Amino acid sequence: MCCGKENMSELWILSPALLAAGAGIVLLIWSFAEHLRDGGGANTEKESHSGKVHGIALGALLAASVLALAAAWSGDKSVTLFHLMPDIPICFRIDDIGRWFVTMVTAVWVLVGIYSTVYMRHEGEEKRFFGLYVLLYGVLVCLDFAGNLVTMYLCYELMTMVSFVLVMHNGSREAIMAALKYLFYSLCGAYMGLFGIYFLYRHCDSLTFQPGGTLSPEAVGTHGGILLLVVFLMLLGFGAKAGMFPLHAWLPAAHPVAPSPASAVLSGVIVKSGVLAIIRVVFYIVGADFLRGTWVQYTWLALTLVTVFMGSLLAYREPVLKKRLAYSTVSQVSYILFGLALLSPTGFAGALLHLAFHAVVKCGLFLAAGIFLVCCHRTRVEELAGLGRRMPAVLWCFAILSLSLIGIPPTSGFVSKWYLAQGALEAGVGAWGYWGIAVLLVSALLTAGYLLPVVTKGFFPGAADGGETAQDERREPPAAMLIPLILLAVLALGMGLLPGFFTDYVGGIAALALQM
Repeated sequence: MCCGKENMSELWILSPALLAAGAGIVLLIWSFAEHLRDGGGANTEKESHSGKVHGIALGALLAASVLALAAAWSGDKSVTLFHLMPDIPICFRIDDIGRWFVTMVTAVWVLVGIYSTVYMRHEGEEKRFFGLYVLLYGVLVCLDFAGNLVTMYLCYELMTMVSFVLVMHNGSREAIMAALKYLFYSLCGAYMGLFGIYFLYRHCDSLTFQPGGTLSPEAVGTHGGILLLVVFLMLLGFGAKAGMFPLHAWLPAAHPVAPSPASAVLSGVIVKSGVLAIIRVVFYIVGADFLRGTWVQYTWLALTLVTVFMGSLLAYREPVLKKRLAYSTVSQVSYILFGLALLSPTGFAGALLHLAFHAVVKCGLFLAAGIFLVCCHRTRVEELAGLGRRMPAVLWCFAILSLSLIGIPPTSGFVSKWYLAQGALEAGVGAWGYWGIAVLLVSALLTAGYLLPVVTKGFFPGAADGGETAQDERREPPAAMLIPLILLAVLALGMGLLPGFFTDYVGGIAALALQM
């Protein structure tokens, strides 16, 4: 029950995680020591220390990113650290799905990290933030490279603990309560997953990830009913992190109170860890064939479509921009889960495409919301009228990212939604495929309804919107905030114009995972 041959010479594949964890711990110790020296008083982060903090954090993050990408694209490798039990190793293995996830995480993490060097001067407590931020990157690398279900679960729980502190960064009562809500939902969901691991350990040939699954045919024949229930509970549990109904309520509470860079990675990356866990369970442990045509598949499809519609409708009604974007994440991540629930190669490919495209788009939208907050002190949609005259580059980026999230060609969102629609038609799920396409279309209209007014009011404010008083001096944000936003917008457009590499790569993953 190993990840492969125990070759400690491949330990270097964990070097990015070790480097990031080391730098993060140094910054956290520095922050803690400074608080002790100051007697627990306020920590003024606008001192000369900021440059050193940024240097350590960005230097470690960039170095770890290079190492992570080098490890990811150097071929399939594995390493076993130790054994919890004789047949349960803590091991890491690089495969195609881990490669896809770690590349997505790295691209977003570096750009948001650069943006944070300016943004966090306004929030304060830079050492603590960057310590947690870099440490969390190391944890995510381990999660993406996890070679079996137990290793993944341990990394999954550690990621929850670190991100929990990021949510309550500003220390307000609202932030602390939102963080506790996030922790409660995440732990409840994770315990459902742990419950399932106990059963799968007994009935699978191995807990090591294997395309097509490792579930014993004998177990399917004798304990198929209870195993279906176990897998459904695992889908609900890991779906909590992905914001799937009914365990979605933490997401619109946590995202708006966290600093905008933290909101960006929470919405663009952290929620995808729940998606990764579901992919590993369904396609690499139990196998898609076990669920195809069962009540679990149809219930899962129903939950994803309810979440897509509900999230879009709530976003449409929400006046606060960051909370509107949080509800949008509830909806958009369930697009991914819908593609997975189809259990078809095209649906699976569409889910992986939307996973990466949504990470880029939603991070960009949250970074733009952070610029509106820091530079203009505006948080509500109706307050954004006329901002196109003051910061046109930011609003143009917001417009491109919004069009991608809606799914307007030639942006990346159109490509992934096209694959999801095709997957729904060819999955053989009957009326659920047509219902799925209908819900996705309605959701796209609602997405246009809650994002495009920001753009139109920003560029074309009417008199009722304060058009006479919106003649602000043109002043774009600092380059460290603007350049990452521009790059994310370029990625959102470029991946739609040149999707060939992405579609070919995820198509190969889908064919292997579904053994077709």
